[in-house]
Amino acid sequence: MQGMSLSSLKKHKALIPLYACVGVGCAGAVFYTLRLALRNPDVGWVNKSERLSNEAYAAKQYKFYSPNIDYSKLESPAPKY
Repeated sequence: MQGMSLSSLKKHKALIPLYACVGVGCAGAVFYTLRLALRNPDVGWVNKSERLSNEAYAAKQYKFYSPNIDYSKLESPAPKY
C-alpha cells in the first residue's frame, strides 16, 4: 500500500479538487468553532473568582437581522447586577 504524497498526487490529478474541498471544509469548521468560542456572548472566558456579568451586552443587538428595531435605545429586560 502506497501513501499519498505530492508526487503521487501529480499522477492522480482528479483527486486535487477532492483535497481542496476537504481542506476548505476543515478550515471553515475550525473558523466557525473558534468564532463561537471567542465571539458568542453565551461563552465566558473568565476565572470563577472574577465573576463578571454580561453587562456589556445589555444594549447590543444579538440577532443578526432585526428590521426597524434600534437595540441601543431599548431597555434590557435582564436584571442589573
